[in-house]
Amino acid sequence: MATKKGKQTIVFAVKPVIIGYSTVAGPKEGQGPVGPYFDKIYPDLAMGQKSFEKAERQMMLNAIDTALEKASLSRSNIDYFVAGDLLNQIISSGFSALELGAPFLGIYGACSSFCEGLIFAGVLVDSGAAQAVITATSSHNNTAERQYRYPIEYGAQLPPWSQHTVTGAAATAVAVRGLGPRLELATVGKVMDLGIKDPLNMGAAMAPAAADTIFTHMEDTGRNPGDYDLIVTGDLGKIGREIVVELAQRQGFDLSGNYRDCGELIYSKEQLENAGGSGCACSALVTLGMLFNQNYKRILVVATGALHSPTSYQQGENIPAIAHAISIEF
Repeated sequence: MATKKGKQTIVFAVKPVIIGYSTVAGPKEGQGPVGPYFDKIYPDLAMGQKSFEKAERQMMLNAIDTALEKASLSRSNIDYFVAGDLLNQIISSGFSALELGAPFLGIYGACSSFCEGLIFAGVLVDSGAAQAVITATSSHNNTAERQYRYPIEYGAQLPPWSQHTVTGAAATAVAVRGLGPRLELATVGKVMDLGIKDPLNMGAAMAPAAADTIFTHMEDTGRNPGDYDLIVTGDLGKIGREIVVELAQRQGFDLSGNYRDCGELIYSKEQLENAGGSGCACSALVTLGMLFNQNYKRILVVATGALHSPTSYQQGENIPAIAHAISIEF
């Protein structure tokens, strides 16, 4: 059974296995550096649906069914479905759960939902409460922009520190045994607040949470950054990644050699003029799409999330953030 190590870290005893995983993406993401690794790329943002919200749901269900197929499982084999997204009341996940008909645990960690879902799945499997757990997350540029910032029809000019919400969805099938990457350790993050109020400056808002989780993980486990082939954060983009590197230097950690950010990896420099990508799908698409197809032995994925809402922003609140880390062995 899983045990606690240090302040915030979980050690998985059976090392649950990701026996199937899938990534589906929108057209812009498909044209980027990670595009060749995706299972499906939609040619347009509507995806044959009557609304962008329904399009996001379609992506999530597609990712789930593809992950199940790769794992040689059917929907009836799902013990629990764990999912989260960015939309109010996590409707992409909830409506997907309605169609799946599986016991559902809805989560909300904003863009950290990818790792949060894996943590829940790992604990359920490691405890013996489940044989197979499906996790999923999604984001859609047009649904997120409409909810959090401006209707896309406005054509609002964005500052260079802004980030582009990734359109895509990803799913994993986590089981007790089988072939695939294994969940080794998980560090549950704490909510942090740098005092950022600008909803376009997500990288700066989330960077302290990412740094704190990385430092806590190293302290809890007695490891250092060199123990990982790669450390990757969720969607800090260029600005946030630079802040994390600086914060790490102050703590005596050198991240210059093996630290990247999914928000910088998912798009090419020619595709964007801002700081990179963001959204629940950002870290999930890069990790499951590209990183799982490299020759790594161990990586640390630190998914980051901004825990604000349109209401809290309009009322002048700061933007708190969180980050969860998963150590994955290959």
